[in-house]
Amino acid sequence: MISFQEFQKMDLQIGKVIEVKGVEGAENLLKLKVDFGEKPSKSSGREIRQIIAGIAKFYKAEDLLGKDIVVIVNLEPKRVFGLESQGMLLAADVEGEPILLLPDKKVPPGTKIR
Repeated sequence: MISFQEFQKMDLQIGKVIEVKGVEGAENLLKLKVDFGEKPSKSSGREIRQIIAGIAKFYKAEDLLGKDIVVIVNLEPKRVFGLESQGMLLAADVEGEPILLLPDKKVPPGTKIR
């Protein structure tokens, strides 16, 4: 069990998948570029992050493009196959198959989940 205060430390946001590519040499990994919307602190105005996810055996790149997904954005970056992953998408585990968590209505990128 974790406390409510510990849970509140997680920064969960909606991100829009704007680019998806396979990772060379890794048949289960996809490299996603995810848009988290307008951020005044960013020079370009938008926050775009790279996320490496082990879902290639279950999802095709073209099926993910444009999807709104749930992401933990305040994890420390991690290197996977030499690439930096800047967050973690959330998925249910159904008998070893990841099922992405998707909002059931249109939600702007960067919306916080509470």
